[in-house]
Amino acid sequence: MENREHIERLKKLLPEGAVLDAPEDVRGYGYDAQAVEGLPFAVCLPASTAEVSAVLKYCFSCGIPVTPRGAGSGMTGGSVPLYGGVVLSMQRMNAIESIDEENFVATVQPGVITTALHKAVEAKGLFYPPDPASMAFSTIGGNIAENSGGMRAVKYGVTASHVMGLEVVLPDGSVIHTGSKCIKDVVGINLTPVFVGSEGLLGVVTRAWLRLIPLPPCKKTARIAFKSMIDAGQAVTDVMHAGVVPLTLEFMDKVAIGSVENQLHLGLPLEAGGMLIIEVDGDQEQTERDMARVLEVCRRFPLLEAHIAANAEEQADLWRARRGVAPSLLTLKPRKFNEDIVVPRARIPQMLEKIADIGRRHRLIIANYGHAGDGNIHVNILSGNDEAELEQAHQAIGEVFAAATELEGRISGEHGIGLTKKDYIELNVDETTLAFMRKLKAMLDPKGLLNPGKVFE
Repeated sequence: MENREHIERLKKLLPEGAVLDAPEDVRGYGYDAQAVEGLPFAVCLPASTAEVSAVLKYCFSCGIPVTPRGAGSGMTGGSVPLYGGVVLSMQRMNAIESIDEENFVATVQPGVITTALHKAVEAKGLFYPPDPASMAFSTIGGNIAENSGGMRAVKYGVTASHVMGLEVVLPDGSVIHTGSKCIKDVVGINLTPVFVGSEGLLGVVTRAWLRLIPLPPCKKTARIAFKSMIDAGQAVTDVMHAGVVPLTLEFMDKVAIGSVENQLHLGLPLEAGGMLIIEVDGDQEQTERDMARVLEVCRRFPLLEAHIAANAEEQADLWRARRGVAPSLLTLKPRKFNEDIVVPRARIPQMLEKIADIGRRHRLIIANYGHAGDGNIHVNILSGNDEAELEQAHQAIGEVFAAATELEGRISGEHGIGLTKKDYIELNVDETTLAFMRKLKAMLDPKGLLNPGKVFE
């Protein structure tokens, strides 16, 4: 059957305008934040679980590859339609269906923008902690598929920590439900974790029940500049050992500090070897006590500054520095490879030393920043467009992954595997475990049609 006939049949399954097939329309659904592209022959825009089920059932029967898609903000090519076929975009399923204030549960569709959920629950005095860097445009469905983290993960955990239950459409179009709104639920096998972080390989989430907590009434934010990044890394461990669990504990190395300061002119100390941005939350008394303890610990090291934001405006300025790092790095080199390794928190200083050695040997600029509180380092390897330099950059990526593995770390903390890291997955996952993952995929998707070519295929 030709693609044209498939398109016409899909149009009969969905409302008018819910199937795109013009080249200028489908091309925009063929890539994510990476430079890898694919070209679907159609994009389906379902507005209900029933419509998702109808599309998957039809594609399953005809052997058509289907690539689920949220906002396309992923960093590893996870939503790229590698084998063409159909892109299943969840953008029309964007309703916050309910906010249960008594039981602290939000029921949402997958196309809800993360920040929109934040605003909706905070207006009711509640809090949904996961805050990926892309939260202004990423969707809850994508966050669930990638098990997204963010800056607040050090205290409140990643997306998986807040998913209580799911409605999922399997590759053959059947619909299942996992979990519930209950805090305790041991009825049958717990299937929810199977789908959280599965990168669209096993099913398409169409509804999620998300755990909320009371909104903390107060928070304090500090910017602390150290003479060396090694001191900053050790301070991270010492702060956690001091009995303080910060809301956020972020770091920037010297390259990152210089890059963002040269672009945004925020008054950052260019002589600093490393900088921490630390935020604590709770009631007034708790935040005062925790911040005092943070400063006490950090002052055991040679510091260049320790600045506490006096108000919300100053807090926003401190976070401008951290959120401005990624775009500022492109002023140094035209190509940037952003990896997101994670190591046990106490091994951050060792990992940073290994990264510095890799940069020296390959004569590359490497900028490091990220979520020091949970050991998640964004390693940004910068390169020009020269083929020789690009080759050095790709070699360095492999060495960074190997170094993280040597320190009991992982090749990805929050970006997932997708297309760009699947050649390295065996650094972290043994052959027997990979075989089990493939069996699980084959059981749920025997034709291999849902998001094919990703993670381990």
